[in-house]
Amino acid sequence: MLVSAQIDAHLHELAPAERRVAAVVADDPEAVAFGTVADVARRAGASGATVVRLAAKLGYDGFVELQSAVREEMTRRLRPASERIRRPAAGDVLGTALAVEMANVAATLEGVDRAAFAAAVGLLSRPRTERVLVLSGDASSGVAALFAAELSMLRPGVVLVTGSEVRVARLLADAGAADTVVAIDLARYDRAVLDAVGRAVAAGAQLVALTDSALSPLASAAAVSFTAAVTGAGPFDSHVGLLALANALLAGVAARRRRSATDRLDRVESAWRRAAVLTDG
Repeated sequence: MLVSAQIDAHLHELAPAERRVAAVVADDPEAVAFGTVADVARRAGASGATVVRLAAKLGYDGFVELQSAVREEMTRRLRPASERIRRPAAGDVLGTALAVEMANVAATLEGVDRAAFAAAVGLLSRPRTERVLVLSGDASSGVAALFAAELSMLRPGVVLVTGSEVRVARLLADAGAADTVVAIDLARYDRAVLDAVGRAVAAGAQLVALTDSALSPLASAAAVSFTAAVTGAGPFDSHVGLLALANALLAGVAARRRRSATDRLDRVESAWRRAAVLTDG
């Protein structure tokens, strides 16, 4: 049984302090997987004895066994698609996908810190920013391309950084304190993206990270970081939560730059009409 299911099954018998510890276990599994009893207790505002007591109530032989169960769940999530596809398929694929993706979006957006969101919107909206540089891992490239394209319709200076390492290095050569970098990647992380982001941050650029864990190497280097739920209904990680985050940031920028963004969108629409490149027919 999943650790979260064990918590649900025993919730009625947990004392208030134990419930706080259970919330840490459910909401921040990395803290349990890589922390100590003292770390978890501190996060929950409880005692170490309460952490150990919760593990026993959930059916585990102490904190170490609880920690192992959490790590195993995390490992299963990180298994490559070539392994996950060998799992038995769900009977109702559409129903499973609906439930999984709704949960991904809810967990992602409900987990966003409001102050961090406002800070990210501010970085993406600041008029003095020379460029917003958007990078992503291979699997997240579609989300990055859409985000960059739509952000470019709200403000100038948006660059989608893709291609060979030679091209990426060229596009980042002038990165500095006036620039904001948006990096999107999930485990297993793309080394080229991490290296490129590291160089831009070292040059003074501000990093906004969209990733899958507070322990992601992108998150550790970011001025602002967001964590998406990425559980997949099939063999692959879901990018729906990332897309929801990206859409929320775009909505925030549109609201912050309403006048200039409106003028820019009007110019884009006029250009499309003059070129007759779109049709509703």
